[in-house]
Amino acid sequence: MRLSVLALTLGALMFTGVPLALAQKDTTKKVSVVLVGGPDVGKRAPDFSLPWANRDGVGPVESPYQLASDRGRTVVVAFYPRDFTTGCTAQLKTFAQQYDSLFGSEVTLVGISTDSVTTHSRFAASLNLPFRLLSDPEQRVSKQYASKDSGGYNRRTVYVIGPDGRVKYRNMKFNALDPQAYSELRAAVKTVRGS
Repeated sequence: MRLSVLALTLGALMFTGVPLALAQKDTTKKVSVVLVGGPDVGKRAPDFSLPWANRDGVGPVESPYQLASDRGRTVVVAFYPRDFTTGCTAQLKTFAQQYDSLFGSEVTLVGISTDSVTTHSRFAASLNLPFRLLSDPEQRVSKQYASKDSGGYNRRTVYVIGPDGRVKYRNMKFNALDPQAYSELRAAVKTVRGS
């Protein structure tokens, strides 16, 4: 069956005038495609409400973090795969170490993963993180922001949302180990803040 499909494909390619070299291309390699969706720059960021934790413990159940409550401020939303993993530890540790130069007191930063608030609290305390970590175990918010991975974790993405509630910057493949990624984020936040 496989040979007959190959023969038909080769025949069709030769009939249409496609060079035979293209037909000999290695088709055993898997091609992965990342479909980018989520709110684009200039679009309104979808509102959300999620339970949170920080270095001091788990936030009150009756007071989840709500994006709408930070309207009028610049908000950085950083989706990441998992607490206590190498890349995520490097990313959030860098956010904490460079907090003042990256964000400052006029910016709200939240990290979002599928981990529980209990795990978030331990992770935030271990790194002394000065910001909240939000729990999205069903990946409802991650899906809205095109940050949901098919493996059940988040992809590493970062959004900067302006005081008007619109996306001002997004990085759909944030590289936690590349200093350039942090420089670009710093520049984006600075531009939104007008400084």
